[in-house]
Amino acid sequence: MSESGKPEAPDLPAYVTDPLERQSPEQLETVAAYAAALADWKRAQREADATATRAAEAVDEEAIDDLEERGFETDPDAYEDVPSKAYITIKETKPGYHYYYWQWREGDSWANAYIGPVTSDDDS
Repeated sequence: MSESGKPEAPDLPAYVTDPLERQSPEQLETVAAYAAALADWKRAQREADATATRAAEAVDEEAIDDLEERGFETDPDAYEDVPSKAYITIKETKPGYHYYYWQWREGDSWANAYIGPVTSDDDS
């Protein structure tokens, strides 16, 4: 708070903070309630998007079995930097090169960690 007791403005652009400063306390409370509800909705949308992406990209049990037979760990908790919410997907890094990756959501972006090639050297 400043010396006058007025709260310090957050690190937001002036086009957001300037109009707020001109509002009544009642309008500010309405804006705050809307902002909180909008944030909740956006979080739910982000989670729904992540769930849809997982459903579309996650590998099936046959791929999991293949990884385990080849000695790869398929439990995300066995990896230091992979969160428990991660799932296994296949990525094509360049045409014809497919690899298994852990994938998970971090805020508004996706993160991943390499597991191994889709086919082993024995398969080639």
